[in-house]
Amino acid sequence: RDVHTVARYVVQDVTGATRESQTRSRPTPRRSEGDPSEPRPSSPPPPDSVSSMIAASAIARVVPALPGARSSPSSGSRRAPVARRASRGHLNVRAAVAEPDQMSIRTYVYDNLDAEERVEILKRPRVDFTSILGTVAPIVDAVATRGDAAVREYTSKFDGVDLDAVVVKVADLPDPVLDDDVREAFDVAFANIKKFHEAQKDVADVDVETMPGVRCRRVSRPIGAVGLYVPGGTAVLPSTALMLAVPAMIAGCKNVVLATPPQKDGSVVPEVLYVAKKAGVTHILQAGGAQAVAAMGHGTETCPKVDKIFGPGNQFVTAAKMTLQNSEAMVSIDMPAGPSEVLVIADKDAPASHVAADLLSQAEHGPDSQVVLVVTPDVNLDDICAAVAKQAAALPRSDITAKALGHSYAVVVPDIAAACEFSNAYAPEHLIVNVEDAESLLPQLDNAGSIFLGRFTPESVGDYASGTNHVLPTYGYSRMYSGVSLDSFVKYMTVQELTKEGLDRLGPSVARMAAVEGLEAHRQAVTLRLGIE
Repeated sequence: RDVHTVARYVVQDVTGATRESQTRSRPTPRRSEGDPSEPRPSSPPPPDSVSSMIAASAIARVVPALPGARSSPSSGSRRAPVARRASRGHLNVRAAVAEPDQMSIRTYVYDNLDAEERVEILKRPRVDFTSILGTVAPIVDAVATRGDAAVREYTSKFDGVDLDAVVVKVADLPDPVLDDDVREAFDVAFANIKKFHEAQKDVADVDVETMPGVRCRRVSRPIGAVGLYVPGGTAVLPSTALMLAVPAMIAGCKNVVLATPPQKDGSVVPEVLYVAKKAGVTHILQAGGAQAVAAMGHGTETCPKVDKIFGPGNQFVTAAKMTLQNSEAMVSIDMPAGPSEVLVIADKDAPASHVAADLLSQAEHGPDSQVVLVVTPDVNLDDICAAVAKQAAALPRSDITAKALGHSYAVVVPDIAAACEFSNAYAPEHLIVNVEDAESLLPQLDNAGSIFLGRFTPESVGDYASGTNHVLPTYGYSRMYSGVSLDSFVKYMTVQELTKEGLDRLGPSVARMAAVEGLEAHRQAVTLRLGIE
């Protein structure tokens, strides 16, 4: 299989005409209810249009383009001339053709890339935070100044809902009515998430005698007030309510505010309310987007001010969180986050349909999501391409999926060890390792929000009910951030206690170090107790 690096590629639509597409197009922000700059979803395009969009924007199979090659009038597909480097920072280009009835994978051969190109393919789709912050800042300021009135105004303007109450106490709401199978599914997830996060309590506190008479401890305390953001834009995510409310409950947070956009009738999504009641959430803020984040961060007449804000969201939600963290609001956030992403490492025995489904499970999150496939040369990419095309065309969110696939790709590496190295460099939010003896690779994997090992571990189980948390660092931040855990909802205090014997042993060293640093009061705090000059 002859594959080449691609930055711009040519695809063939259903009419047989060719057109050029940019591999790193600027992403369209994923809409969360209440975000002013995010367009309302338009009516779904007709099926033929969706199929054409998928074929065009998809991760497209690369074929060699011969210099000066011309298409034959009788040929079923065309080869485009090689496109030269247009500007500094763009990859060398070969042509790619996507057949009208098949979505293929745009492929890079890692060993064929130079150093600059290897850095380039690790970059995520660009997010223009300058313009986003410009949109978010006035909303945050308005909520800080006008409180509930501003939240009502933005909710009416952007969500089309006139709220009777901005914040409601969970205890005052009636129990939601759910189908038995839905309730049972959420109960299973609740139990697993609770079990996994409760186990994390066992490693929290530390008590050590560092030398005779010197006792050092670390003790944990729950964060007093936390805000949980549960998205409700292109998809309502009651599973996120579980991922945030359950560890907050275990940690013992006193005030728990859950923000989620209201339904058109002004009510709370029943599954979200079910989780809120089950996990001890105290308040529900019936708003989404930047105004909800601002209300939690600054507090309003009815919304308690929180100390830390959690939860995923699109760029507008992330921008609001980051704005508040660096303001006089005195609020912390769980992590910086971007669009959802997955990297899949697959060997030749990984079923193509499974690999395709795993890729698409993240691509359907939003048009700015990115999926990456890393394979060895013996993997049949054509089979995976065909499975991606077939499954993607049948998805209810196929138009969104097509846009996400437009800036996704595959990488062919020499062996599985090289696949692990590439994954560590990319640092994905989700990492699926669909290879034989996947457990043996774990010591080689350093950077990922959450890892899914083996043939029978789809990313979906972590998203919903395995027990791990699905609120994870994206955009390469897994190099230095962890996903949400029980630790996220507590703070740690260190405690030291010395006996007279302990100070007799340790004091002279402390006094000498204080003298070296020229801090006389520090020195005297020790020497006065020791009775020495």
